[in-house]
Amino acid sequence: MDRVRRDALLVVRAQLGDRRSLAELVGHWHEPVWQYVRRMLGRPGLTDDVSQEAWASALKALPGLKQPDRFTAWLFTIARRSVMNHLRQQYREADRLDSDPVGDDQVAAVLDRAQVAEGLAHLPAPEREVLILFYLHDLALEECAQVLAVPAGTVKSRLFRARRLLRDHLIEKGYSG
Repeated sequence: MDRVRRDALLVVRAQLGDRRSLAELVGHWHEPVWQYVRRMLGRPGLTDDVSQEAWASALKALPGLKQPDRFTAWLFTIARRSVMNHLRQQYREADRLDSDPVGDDQVAAVLDRAQVAEGLAHLPAPEREVLILFYLHDLALEECAQVLAVPAGTVKSRLFRARRLLRDHLIEKGYSG
C-alpha cells in the first residue's frame, strides 16, 4: 500500500475514533513535521513549540478533513501556517529591537549537512521552504503547490531559483563542487 492510501485509511479510521490509527498517523508524521519546522525556523529552541502548535491545530481540524488522500499537503499547510505566524511575530519584534548579526560557520573542505543547512538558512523563506518540502520531505510538485497555495509553475520556478541561490551561496563559501 502506498503512502497516500495508507495515510488516507489512517485518517478515516482516526476520524471514526480509532485512537491507534491516530497514534500511528502522528507517529509517522511527527518527525517530518518537526524537521520542516526546524529547517524553516533555523532555531532549535522554537521548533518544539511551533511544531506542537501545528499538531494541536491539525488534530483539532482532523475531523473536518474532507479529502483524506490529501492529508500530507493538508498537514504541511497547517505546519506552514504555524511557522509563518511565528515568523511574522519574529519580524515584528525584530523591527522593535536591534538584532545581533549571526556569524558564519567555519567552511570545511568537504560539503556536509552542516554546510547545506547553513546554505538553506541564508535563502529567502519562499526558496528555502520549497527546497525543504520538495527534496527533504519528498513532496510532489502538486503537493508543494497545495501546501504553498501557489500554482505548480510557481513551485518549479522557485525550485529553479532556490537551487541556483543555494549553489551560488555554497560556491561563495568555498565549495567548488
